[in-house]
Amino acid sequence: MSRLTYLFLFVCLFLRAGEFPGKTDAWNGYQRHTFTYDGRECYVVEPRNPAVGKPWVWRARFFGHRPEVDLALLDKGFHIAYMDVAEMLGNRQAVAHWNKFFELLTSQYGFAKKPALEGMSRGGLYVYSWAAANPDKVACIYADAPVCDIKSWPAALRKGAPDPRAWQMLVSAFGFKNLEELRNYQGNPIDILEPLAKAGIPLLHVSGDADDVVPLEENTRIVERRYKALGGEITVIIKPGIGHKHGLDDPTPIIRFILKNTTH
Repeated sequence: MSRLTYLFLFVCLFLRAGEFPGKTDAWNGYQRHTFTYDGRECYVVEPRNPAVGKPWVWRARFFGHRPEVDLALLDKGFHIAYMDVAEMLGNRQAVAHWNKFFELLTSQYGFAKKPALEGMSRGGLYVYSWAAANPDKVACIYADAPVCDIKSWPAALRKGAPDPRAWQMLVSAFGFKNLEELRNYQGNPIDILEPLAKAGIPLLHVSGDADDVVPLEENTRIVERRYKALGGEITVIIKPGIGHKHGLDDPTPIIRFILKNTTH
């Protein structure tokens, strides 16, 4: 091939590896790319000075809510990524979409092979489902007031049968035909911790002890007991008197946790 052809191929490869498709806008002073991939809306926020190895945080849900941790890590050179899998609640389709997104970011854009997963509220279902299917591809999990059992949320079986809206959400995501199938479901975060413990994935949960939407005892406390019994490492930060709220007034412990487990 001629030198011109080589130059053309090099430029194409550089552009493909370095530029995201779709539209670009500003997000909290950083450049955000919005594009569609595998039929789902995706966001990637770029740091001003990418860190060596391109570490990244993969937010599961509620992009932009309580962004203190994301902003602090952007300042340290992390990318922030998000793929909207709507109300799939961490089902197999959600995991399949995320598998493709992971492959895109790591193979085409050179992102680190082990992101930090960030799951707020129902985002806990997404991060744990994907991590259990891909334990060799996860650096750590930060879960904030996370849903860890769909029988707790959205079903709220402690109150009896789910309300119609919650039941329809569960049927749409998992195809349950009756409450018995829901009660027998074993794909919740509380049920799929063993591969994470075997892979040595550290966990950090932040929860309020007055949360009546995603109760502490039905979610984080069960994960904590079971993960420790499996030999896993988990840190739980409890916010006294706090309900279903996210984040910490001082997010330093969360930031340190992610940095410790993603940068070496």
